[in-house]
Amino acid sequence: MKKMLAVLVALIMALGLCSFAVAEDVITVGFAQVGHESDWRAANTNDYQSTFTAENGFELSFVDADNDHAVQLEAVRTFIQQEMDYIVVCPVQEAGWETVLGEAQEAGIPVIIADRSVSADPSLYTSQVCTNMVLEGEAAGNWLAENLAGTEANILVIEGSVGASATLGRTEGFNNIAKDHAEWKVLDVQSGDFTQAGGQEVMESFIKTYNGQFNVVVCQNDNEAYGAMDAMDAAGITYGVGGDVILISYDATHDGLKYTLDGKINCNVECNPMQATTVMELIKKIQAGEAYDAMTVVPDQAFCAPGITSAYATTLTEEIWAARPY
Repeated sequence: MKKMLAVLVALIMALGLCSFAVAEDVITVGFAQVGHESDWRAANTNDYQSTFTAENGFELSFVDADNDHAVQLEAVRTFIQQEMDYIVVCPVQEAGWETVLGEAQEAGIPVIIADRSVSADPSLYTSQVCTNMVLEGEAAGNWLAENLAGTEANILVIEGSVGASATLGRTEGFNNIAKDHAEWKVLDVQSGDFTQAGGQEVMESFIKTYNGQFNVVVCQNDNEAYGAMDAMDAAGITYGVGGDVILISYDATHDGLKYTLDGKINCNVECNPMQATTVMELIKKIQAGEAYDAMTVVPDQAFCAPGITSAYATTLTEEIWAARPY
């Protein structure tokens, strides 16, 4: 309806029946966010809300799916009914997107997949803006191999949400490195659902089963690492630089890097949440009829605690931490 009205107004002006100026259309964007499970997610949401503003020519409709795939599908269908100009989805899980993406395509609404990935045919969506989760996992694995220098590792892994591309990618990447190290043994893998409470619960369970048997804990985001630290503190287990347990985390959020700076986390692999400007520039290209990439990878990096030098991670300093935008 909105597009039909714009065409009608343009026709009236062309015929000279109206002399007033018409303001450029505001671009409407429906944003279906995963939820609010972590500090990283909060930074990502804030980035979108501060980028897709009226001052920048946008009207943003935001839905927090609270890590519920069904809620997120319903949000996308609502955006289709509302005839949004664009739909941006940070998918809760990879699978189960074919039908609703087909509905958006039939309605002529471009869909941008952001942050994570979907397993649907790429022809069903317009473009993707993301980080490379597999490379993140490989960065963690390469750092660990470099740090251990051939010594044995008994590893516990607290994964993220089941079915999330961040979980799948980081697991794949880390395993790509682990398979080349016969001296490594992964004792157990459980999901902490990307939350601090989940990380603490899983770590408490691990400690009951494997106390004294592990020397590496890998948490697939910072919030899980906070929970794991709480559990190890309560059990009297030392970790970080000089501790009995090497602690690896992902996301490199403000607080996560502060723990890295303090030596509590040995290595923290960034997943850059500042993606909204890239998405906005993509939308502007589509609007202008310009060529655009099917996938844009947002760069990120890894950091290690002071006193550690690495070919795979930047040694964190107070200056680097203070200059971080999130």
